[in-house]
Amino acid sequence: MKLLLVEDDLMAAALLKGRLEQEGLEVAVALNVPSAQQMLTSATYTAVLLKVDLPESSGFELCRFIRQHSEKLSVLMFTANTSTDYKLQGFEAGADDYLVQPFEFGELLARLRALHRRYPVVHTEKVLKVADLELHGSSKIVKRGDKRIDLTGRELALLEYFMHNQGRAVTRQEIVHKVWDLSFNTGTNVVDVYVNYLRKKIDREFTPKLIHTLNGIGYILEDRAV
Repeated sequence: MKLLLVEDDLMAAALLKGRLEQEGLEVAVALNVPSAQQMLTSATYTAVLLKVDLPESSGFELCRFIRQHSEKLSVLMFTANTSTDYKLQGFEAGADDYLVQPFEFGELLARLRALHRRYPVVHTEKVLKVADLELHGSSKIVKRGDKRIDLTGRELALLEYFMHNQGRAVTRQEIVHKVWDLSFNTGTNVVDVYVNYLRKKIDREFTPKLIHTLNGIGYILEDRAV
């Protein structure tokens, strides 16, 4: 895994870089947003480990810059700010995951590895279908009727999980485990945030609605018009 670490504290960056490299990761460091932007446009990375509170320009701005250029580059943001609104700003900017400092190095490593496994290999062109919603296996093309729908990598993984479990209630914990590859609670409402993103793209302009909330349980993907 080739990682770009964006951290303005030189000593903290050096310590974290050293530990990550001991785990077999290739790590480059940017100390500010302009340097990170230059490095992102001149090299290819698997993921970005991004500090939110940076001088001059915030990590939120850099995350938006990343999303303008790539929907598939994984972004894990971290900050000492424990506010839920702050976390939601990160997800709205395009982050895939979010950690609050101080955090255990083992958890950081687990989350980075989970992001690295975010795109499952599909060997057949199996088409998953619910009503007029289609997901083509190997090409990952998503269509609702005649309209092609562009999804981010995480949204695609979430939709694929829903479609493999169509007609079955799935809990938030199941989704976190299967889509985020985590066996522990993220401590945020990341599932609800991404379900909302997905609804805006595959349900808002279409009928029938396919993603339904089950109060106290989770969600279900099904065509209730049948």
